[in-house]
Amino acid sequence: MAREITQEEFRKMLPLICDAETSADPDGWTPENPVWGHCAVVSLLAQDFFGGTLLRASLKETLFKAAGSHYWNKLEDGTEVDFTAPQFGNQYPVNLSSETRERAHVLLHPQTKRRYELLALRVRKTLNELRRQS
Repeated sequence: MAREITQEEFRKMLPLICDAETSADPDGWTPENPVWGHCAVVSLLAQDFFGGTLLRASLKETLFKAAGSHYWNKLEDGTEVDFTAPQFGNQYPVNLSSETRERAHVLLHPQTKRRYELLALRVRKTLNELRRQS
């Protein structure tokens, strides 16, 4: 992607570009919780911009067990960042046991790949609009 973006800009953009069509759980998605079901695709996009690795954890022992698993990023400096943490409200799952997931593995799932590509297109469009405004 052509334009650099800060983590804060990325975080602010997500509610504007995430919707039921890009959610892994379109029936559970709501405008009030716009990043619901977006952890894998948002983590892939974050990796595009900020590098690092993808982390995955099972949610089977949490209130969110129906979701199956959760993804977030570990940046090159070792910092872990979860751009979709707001989806959990004030009940963020703690003490998750994470494992590294390869990008290619996550993109093997056709629906995840489709959702990622759609979200990436929206990011490019938004960044192009911002570039024209500056």
